[in-house]
Amino acid sequence: MIPSATPSKKILVVEDEESIAIGVRDALEHHDHKVDVAVDGTSGLERAREGQYDLLILDLMLPGLSGFELLKTLRSEGAQLRIVILSAKSDESDILRGLELGADDYISKPFSPRELIARIHAQFRREQMDSGPPPSLKLPTGISVDLERLEVSREGEITPLTPREGEILRYLIQHREKIVTRDDLLVDVWNYANGKIETRTVDIHIVGLRRKIEPDPANPKLIQTVRGKGYRWYDSA
Repeated sequence: MIPSATPSKKILVVEDEESIAIGVRDALEHHDHKVDVAVDGTSGLERAREGQYDLLILDLMLPGLSGFELLKTLRSEGAQLRIVILSAKSDESDILRGLELGADDYISKPFSPRELIARIHAQFRREQMDSGPPPSLKLPTGISVDLERLEVSREGEITPLTPREGEILRYLIQHREKIVTRDDLLVDVWNYANGKIETRTVDIHIVGLRRKIEPDPANPKLIQTVRGKGYRWYDSA
């Protein structure tokens, strides 16, 4: 059972627009979270390194160090805190770049405070459900995946997986006997209360995952799209 209430967490908001920063802080504090705010990328990075936060809410267009640079730096240093991008940059290329750099979710501005809180709490429920290290996978294409280290090995070249990509891949393989819907992924992987949320995050994560594990991402064989229904894992080709 997933607890109905989320325990108080320590959250850092890195956002240079004062009205948005205050709104996010107030919404989170209403749910008993402890919130700090940084107004530029450089101070945000310093706080994230030193503050032992549970989650970071990150704008991309920041003075000084950009959100992309901050995210890349934290992940390269091994930071394990959950990171949710909150940005007006809503092009698919920007979203995909953020997710590939290690963001756990991407929320486009403008946003509703209720959706923000729901998706932040989904991150914490996901954290509570994380279990022991998963096994390594040998795919029939000659590609191997280590879900513990979050690495894909192809012809001697190592490509990192994001934590979310690892969760999606594991879920698809565990449910290989059925079609996995977008709603299934939002509820069981993202831990949203329901899947009826307007977001492209599932589709964009699938695109990124295919680029890493499919021999030909433009013609996917492992993660197949079932039109109008969802996705299916197929590994007997």
